Amino acid sequence: MIRSILYATDLSLYSSYVLQHALSLSRAFGADLYVVHAVAPLGLFAESVLQTYLDVDTLASLRQGGLEAVMASLEQRIHAGFEEEIGEGLDDTELIREVRVLQGDAPQVILAEAERLGVDLLVVGSHSHGTALDTPLGRTAARLVQLAEVPVYLVPMLPHRGV
Repeated sequence: MIRSILYATDLSLYSSYVLQHALSLSRAFGADLYVVHAVAPLGLFAESVLQTYLDVDTLASLRQGGLEAVMASLEQRIHAGFEEEIGEGLDDTELIREVRVLQGDAPQVILAEAERLGVDLLVVGSHSHGTALDTPLGRTAARLVQLAEVPVYLVPMLPHRGV
């Protein structure tokens, strides 16, 4: 029985295609839909630039409050974007229980959210960001298939492959 679904989005061009699959599954099973987007942590270069231009207190304040504000703003923008994409099917937006933007390595963030929420299914796009057909499965999708303790529903990114 599928009672809850976690849709992991990368906010790419084809993420709305994957969202439609997640919504259809949620509707079909009467399942709650949760959304997560992982943001990569600041790289060493960005950290060093910030340390060069900001004093210790300002940098600490930025890390504490600034990052949280940016993440909250992203969550709101993602939810608003979903409402815009769904359009006439506004009832579908009611299926979305929570949108979270979290910092960290995408597969780890997604697996941690799946465990926290106790979801029954993960929905993700299968694509990689490369253009070669010899890597049709992206790093995140591959890791989730390998490590997830619940079924993973992979949505092929056919438009991405030029099909």
